[in-house]
Amino acid sequence: MNDLVESIRGEYVRYKALAEAALLQVRGDQLGAAPAPDGNSVAVICWHVAGNLQSRFTDFLASDGEKPWRNRDEEFAERTVTRAQLMAKWNDGWAALFGALEGLTDAQLHDSVTIRGQSLKVHEALNRSVAHAAYHVGQIVLVAKSLSGTGWRSLSIPRHGSAAYNQQPRSEKPAAHAAALTPPDLE
Repeated sequence: MNDLVESIRGEYVRYKALAEAALLQVRGDQLGAAPAPDGNSVAVICWHVAGNLQSRFTDFLASDGEKPWRNRDEEFAERTVTRAQLMAKWNDGWAALFGALEGLTDAQLHDSVTIRGQSLKVHEALNRSVAHAAYHVGQIVLVAKSLSGTGWRSLSIPRHGSAAYNQQPRSEKPAAHAAALTPPDLE
């Protein structure tokens, strides 16, 4: 059985879909726009998430999660990228993660991995990573919402829509929520 690994994978799918639905609501020329001085644009946040996922999940069970080839500081450099460049980088990170999860079993959750020389149980590393992804996806959504203005399409239960949603909840499971996130492409 892989119930726990599948549950964790489902949450990653949910957060990836949330970020992508938010990114589609940002015009291409806004991807590198920082929301405030010394703030991070959605491009910078996506670059960081992708770099983190690639580092942590490349050779996940066998090597330290902070790879010597990763340049974390460079991930936070201001950047101007096309949507295609951004999505290619983003998808590379998520591919490393999903590839590592594909072969993982619930029985391996108590095995150990290292991150920056520190030993963690696999389940601890996964929980930490899900929380990290969720934290940054929240930032992506907030910045995207501020950039898109009045044209924003809610990614969850719309404001003043709780009663109607509670009558027919459809997106409680990660896969259903991810599937519901299909805003129109703005390019």
